[in-house]
Amino acid sequence: MPLHPQVVEFLKISAEAGQPRLYTLTPEQARAQVDAANEFIGPGPEVADVSDITIPVRDGRIAARRYAPERSLGTIVWLHGGGWVVAGLDSHDAMCRILANAADCTVVSVDYRLAPEHTFPGPLDDCWDALKWVAEQDPDTPLVVGGDSAGGNLAAVCALRARDHGTPRLALQVLVYPVTDHDMTTASYVEHGGEETLLGKKEMEWFWDHYVPDVAERDNPEACPLRAPDHSNLAPAIVITDGYDPLRDEGLAYAERLRGAGVPVTAYHYEDMLHAFFSFVNIFETGNEAVEKVGRDIRAAVAASAP
Repeated sequence: MPLHPQVVEFLKISAEAGQPRLYTLTPEQARAQVDAANEFIGPGPEVADVSDITIPVRDGRIAARRYAPERSLGTIVWLHGGGWVVAGLDSHDAMCRILANAADCTVVSVDYRLAPEHTFPGPLDDCWDALKWVAEQDPDTPLVVGGDSAGGNLAAVCALRARDHGTPRLALQVLVYPVTDHDMTTASYVEHGGEETLLGKKEMEWFWDHYVPDVAERDNPEACPLRAPDHSNLAPAIVITDGYDPLRDEGLAYAERLRGAGVPVTAYHYEDMLHAFFSFVNIFETGNEAVEKVGRDIRAAVAASAP
């Protein structure tokens, strides 16, 4: 299936702008470039209450943003993408607003600390501590953990930790084109690892080099959840993948691994989309539709899991 016409037009405009590839930049330059793109996404819908908060973690405090709709059936802890190096609360603000309204859930978007200043497992520990803290605020509220790309990686590992620690109890894990392995020889890397879209093999090498600079440590299941020895008894999952994405095959493999371990999986595949479409709401209509669809699924799941 060819790329969606909106994606083709977006890539044309991006190419004409002549922006450098992220892997050619320093982390600081890459963050500035990504932050500048927020204006193209634009604002999300109004949510009844939006507030910036701080969350205590093991060695300090981190920022977060809380989106509370008028009626809240549960809480979603969202972990943003960006290769563990770039992006933050503002890059995912519009998406989180749509998600909160569609799910009828409070969304807590976590501004975990980034690599290379904070390498593995630092960002993961921030997310895990934030998830536990949110759970402690209202133990009777259904809890969901979700994330996109690198955030999907962090969400998947948090779900594994929650199972192994016996707490917090998760109603659902939402994994949007997640990073689940460091293998760059898959068919999707071969097909889409060049520079025809926003994310290629060189970007992923750059991200991994900053997040887990010790190559041997990348086999750790907490860096690559596809390598976990046991995927049974995990929270039910929603897994989203897209066709024009080097991460496509590892996302599909993770969904299949979960199914094989008896975990209920709802999978959505967007064949004509590229990596990042889920957070590029307002730019891609399919992004808005996908976020709203996931929101409806979350609303149903938390309603079914409520005590």
